[in-house]
Amino acid sequence: MPAAAPTLALIGAGRMGTALARGWLKAKTKRQIVIIEPRPSEEVQGWAAEGRILLNPPALAATTMVLAVKPQQFAAIAESARAYVGPKTLIVSIMAGVRIAQISRRLDTSRIVRSMPNTPGSIGKGITVFAAAPGLAAADLNAAEALLTPLGEVHGPVDENLMSAVTALSGSGPAYLFLLAEVMAEAGEAEGLPRALAQQLARRTVEGAAALMAASGEDPEALRRAVTSPGGTTQAALDILMDTGGMPRLMRDALRAAAARDRQLSKEAD
Repeated sequence: MPAAAPTLALIGAGRMGTALARGWLKAKTKRQIVIIEPRPSEEVQGWAAEGRILLNPPALAATTMVLAVKPQQFAAIAESARAYVGPKTLIVSIMAGVRIAQISRRLDTSRIVRSMPNTPGSIGKGITVFAAAPGLAAADLNAAEALLTPLGEVHGPVDENLMSAVTALSGSGPAYLFLLAEVMAEAGEAEGLPRALAQQLARRTVEGAAALMAASGEDPEALRRAVTSPGGTTQAALDILMDTGGMPRLMRDALRAAAARDRQLSKEAD
């Protein structure tokens, strides 16, 4: 790759950081990708061996730097991360709970976008929402959006105060669907199905329902009503799931807890 290629530095290559890098590589970005990770996975080491990325090179000011470490680790790595920040470096953070002002204070720059992608981005099916520091030019916002687009849909900029709710809904959301498939399989097994069959039925049902929702474009409520015959088996199940203490209440409580934890992480990052 030419030495003049813009440098994209990824700080942290855990599960989400690797998902981001995988998306960039799949999109065949023309940027020189640098990954800073003290304990790189075999996948990341393989990319380095193939010459697709630079792994842990000497510090250099990057055109764009992506912060993909756990929020609890930010304070510890901030000083070393500053070595990659120049006067024109655009910083894109995917750290839950760490506010733009906190990143600005620790890295001594105001060129910051705070984003929240989710793990389906690793296959280009994710959704990302971002907030931006005041005064960023349209070119910076477009650059951040282009960086995140290989992961799927991108929405923003939004008011930063909405990011805790975004994190609770879409950032953590894939885990809720995985749990749904998990507990559906467990319930099927409790009704006498063989474990392997119960797991396959649950998995394919969740996958198929999601694909149908995506293909139809209809509102989820309309889709639910369309498959619910009055007095039928689905209605009997929904009477339990939608009871006063059922799924709607549990989901509201769950998102409230996730958003509260996001705000708590902000306090811990000070």
